[in-house]
Amino acid sequence: MDYSQSFAISAAGMDAERTRVDVAALNLANANTVQTPDGLRYRPLTVLARSAPVAFSNQVEQGLNSAMLTLPQTLVEAAAVEPRSVYEPGNPLANSKGFVMYPGVDVATEMVNMMSAQRSYEANIAAMNATRTMALKALDIGG
Repeated sequence: MDYSQSFAISAAGMDAERTRVDVAALNLANANTVQTPDGLRYRPLTVLARSAPVAFSNQVEQGLNSAMLTLPQTLVEAAAVEPRSVYEPGNPLANSKGFVMYPGVDVATEMVNMMSAQRSYEANIAAMNATRTMALKALDIGG
């Protein structure tokens, strides 16, 4: 495995974790949003990470078609979460029974997701730095 592949693996992991942080931040920001500008209720989002085979151009040029890597690719979807109802009869958006429907965002879960994604992002940075250090040491030895 050459160094460019190691960098690509770490970069793909960092991109997936950045998406998780962005989605958690968006969910937290809209946890108490009753209505979006288009008049609909905010639906919490979730990140699905799937691995997909990726062939690098240098492998194709060298004829190494069997050497495939699987890198994470993220997909952001609306979560299937029931909204939470809060009794606020004075709210203009309350229904006939006085309940207002808020998004079903679990703040504690979103915070845990955000911290987990942050730690994973840091681990990918450490892996990228280790690869960079090894590449520089190889140049020192070979030079």
